[in-house]
Amino acid sequence: MSSDPRYWIATLRKSHDRLASVVAPLDADQVRGPSYCSDWTIAQVMSHLGSGAEISELMLPGALGEGEPVGPDAFGPVWDTWNAKSPDAQAADGLAADEQQVERLEQLSDAELAKISLPFFGMDLDAVGLVRLRLGEHALHTWDIAVRLDPAATVDSAAVDLLIDNVPQFLAPRLGQAPEEPFAVRIRTTGPERDYLLATADSVVMTDWPEDGTDAPVSEVTMPAEALLRLSYGRLDPAHTPASVTGAPADLNQLRNIFPGF
Repeated sequence: MSSDPRYWIATLRKSHDRLASVVAPLDADQVRGPSYCSDWTIAQVMSHLGSGAEISELMLPGALGEGEPVGPDAFGPVWDTWNAKSPDAQAADGLAADEQQVERLEQLSDAELAKISLPFFGMDLDAVGLVRLRLGEHALHTWDIAVRLDPAATVDSAAVDLLIDNVPQFLAPRLGQAPEEPFAVRIRTTGPERDYLLATADSVVMTDWPEDGTDAPVSEVTMPAEALLRLSYGRLDPAHTPASVTGAPADLNQLRNIFPGF
């Protein structure tokens, strides 16, 4: 995983450009149509991304030490404003706000990037951590829209390369829901290659596969890293599972239950 914040920002720029290429040509009926998120239209996904971009910009001065930190009290009015927009405005304004946020990150100097510090749920995020949060939701929500127009759509490969290591470190313990009975499975990925052990008891834990294996036999699934990233966000239903995924159906179903998404 790259430690260069400019590489992360460049990947976010690529994700924005992909989003714009998908959304800009849509007509009024299409933006009012469903996204992959069952409760959101495409316009509502764009509203979410637009409000998120605006909130990110509100938080940036505090992260740079140039203003007071912005707390959750400031988020509600932003959401209210975006929720009140028409679907057409949500789509158009969402792209504009997203472009503005990416430009702001691109304009930061090396010194500014180096001093970014943002407290977030018990963590202290640096510039890479800040962009990683945005890239994760951006790349997946872009897929939420793209897949409705092209059922074979995948998450951008450059984003996958950066975000795949976020699955065990950040996503699995936060988004995973441990089943009643303990469960363990080896997960091997391609593009890029990773080898993990996922185990549940009171919580969901993902670690690198131990060099000497495990004491008890563990079943195995293999999948593209892109599919594992979508799985962690609850976006690997059977209809959107690549044919290259291998493993017992019961294990795959259990993994889907562990990561129900949002």
